[in-house]
Amino acid sequence: MADDDREISAAQVKAMLDNGEPLQLVDCREPLETDFVGIEGTLLVPVSELVNRLKELEPYREGQVVFFCHHGIRSLRIIPWLRQQGFSGALSMAGGIDNWSEEIDPTVQRYRFDFEGLSPLEASEDDPV
Repeated sequence: MADDDREISAAQVKAMLDNGEPLQLVDCREPLETDFVGIEGTLLVPVSELVNRLKELEPYREGQVVFFCHHGIRSLRIIPWLRQQGFSGALSMAGGIDNWSEEIDPTVQRYRFDFEGLSPLEASEDDPV
């Protein structure tokens, strides 16, 4: 795992998937972001919709469920709340999809910055949970 008991590294997630271990990946980014890039086979439940869509995660309550976002900030913030809701196996993928692209699958596009300052995609990373 990463430095925190709430996180798992991209390499660990990949190893679990390769070994056929039961694991559900959940992308908690917004649709605008997932339209740009995503990881195949993930479930999309944006942070902004999480409370209203929690029942969709019910099949994963007892299992391993790994949330990710762009850099792992939003996903890390929601793990304590998810654990309070009974998802004891909830983890955040450290570094998010950006880290997945760097370490696991370079075909997964990284966010682009076409102008000075933060792009709308990057700015959403700082939104409160």
